[in-house]
This record gives sequence, structure tokens and C-alpha cells, in this order.
Amino acid sequence: MKKFIYLFLIFFSLVTNEAYTNVEKNIMILKLTYGEVEIELYPDKAPNHVNRFKELANSGKYDGVVFHRVIDGFMAQTGDVKFGNSNGPDFNLSLAGTGGSDLPNIKAEFTDIAHTRGILSAARSSDPDSANSQFFICFDSAPHLDRQYSAFGKVVKGMEFIDMIKKGDPNSGSVSTPDKIISLKSK
Repeated sequence: MKKFIYLFLIFFSLVTNEAYTNVEKNIMILKLTYGEVEIELYPDKAPNHVNRFKELANSGKYDGVVFHRVIDGFMAQTGDVKFGNSNGPDFNLSLAGTGGSDLPNIKAEFTDIAHTRGILSAARSSDPDSANSQFFICFDSAPHLDRQYSAFGKVVKGMEFIDMIKKGDPNSGSVSTPDKIISLKSK
């Protein structure tokens, strides 16, 4: 009986450790001027979007990228690594929101994840398969986006810092002196 309990404890600790490690691999840290934000990614729901997001983040592509479109009570959009990167040679605030990465666009991965406060979702054009590098974080529920945009994560800590991001024009969301991502990396 003692051997059985001993084997069970070893097995349980290995399984628990593996599960914890997998969760840790899908946690991102977004550093803003206001503080650190922890984001949990959902690879089981939108694997291609999660992979792209992690690839760009962990290679430093999001560092310095501005929040070019921020609508109070709706969402904060960022992720234009071409024209929105304030550290890059192509930075152009008037074009921010029109660019992406050099990687191909991603096909839509619509899920049952509701666009509620803190949800991370892929920005795109009117073509559902046009997501590339841009993303947004919801300030509040936006049910009209459900199953229309690829949600792939959620802010689990630090939403108060997302709330502090400078808001843009009430109509367009355009921000004249935008906040930017200091860094974005896996935990």
C-alpha cells in the first residue's frame, strides 16, 4: 500500500508540474508606463493567433509599438509593428494601424470566447482572414465582436493599467500622443 501511495504522489507531482509549466508558457507580461499587465493566452482556442503573438512578442517586435486607436469604454488597439513601432525606421503615426509584420496573414479562428472586459483579440480589416500582428484589449463587453473576431487571450492581472492608456478621439479613436508598449514577453 505504501508503494502505491508513493507512486501516486510521484505521478501526481509530475502531472501537476507539467500542467503548471504549460500554463506558465502561455502567460505574457506586457510592460506599460503605468505598470505590468499579465495576459493568459488560449492556445486551445486559437493556436495560430497565440503562436504568432508569442513569436512577435518574444522577438521584441512589439517593444515600442504605440496604442494608435483607443476608444473609451470599448478597446485599446496596438500591434502595428511596421508603422506603429516608435523605435523603428518606418514609424509614422498617421499610418499606424495600416501595417503589420512581414509574416503572412492568419486565417480567422472564431471561438466561443465572449468579448468581455480584458479580452485580447486580433484586429483585422473587413476580410476575416486578414489578421497579422495587430490586436486589441477590450475595456468593456463588446458582444457585437463575438464570433466575428479571433479572441485568443485575457488580461488576468493589471487591467487597471490598461484602463490608464491614453484615450483617443471619441469618434475615430485616433490618439495624438499615444502610450506605447515598453516590452511584451513570455513570463
